[in-house]
Amino acid sequence: MSERSHRASSRDRILGRIRAAVADAPAAPEAARDYLESHTPHDPAALLDLLHENLADYRAHVHRASEAEVPALIARLLAGRGARSVAVPDGLPPAWLAAADVERRTDEVPLTPYELDATDAVVTGCALAIAETGTIVLDAGPGQGRRALTLVPDLHICVVRAPDQIVASVPQAMPRLDPTRPLTWISGPSATSDIELDRVEGVHGPRTLEVVLLQGQPRRL
Repeated sequence: MSERSHRASSRDRILGRIRAAVADAPAAPEAARDYLESHTPHDPAALLDLLHENLADYRAHVHRASEAEVPALIARLLAGRGARSVAVPDGLPPAWLAAADVERRTDEVPLTPYELDATDAVVTGCALAIAETGTIVLDAGPGQGRRALTLVPDLHICVVRAPDQIVASVPQAMPRLDPTRPLTWISGPSATSDIELDRVEGVHGPRTLEVVLLQGQPRRL
């Protein structure tokens, strides 16, 4: 018997024993859905403040701006971090980078890992943001790009439209997300800690997360 056949045979025996053991077990009960959907009043201003607070608590740098102020703000953030190149996902509003004096690297022909590693920053939108957890969700939609764009460059500037893209809680977020899309959940910059709780940022993704809370009506593109 080959090694592969032996592994398959062992697996089949184990699964067979499990099926036999639970054959007479009662059906699993329906999951309880009586929990609160949110712990926050439905108030757009309160949600915006809560999201701001929790993003900052996770060590993201948070800014508020109107549509007209976004280009100058992004240019200032890029310059302040010394960024000379920026990855530009397909569908990003061109005006957001109109004031920035940087090299723009599009991903129409996918940037290689080496090219992304040599890129200083990425600017994206998002799918939505969750106020109670301080979480931003990306789904690779327009203006967000594929996951690697937001994992490799050291600086991520993410624009969240308020109030349209802000929900209070995870239960409210789930119906608005497509589970077949590649979802990335971001709570602050990438970080890890060793056994002595020494925090190191930038290990699994961007070292710096700048979040722009864009207030006002979305612009037609």
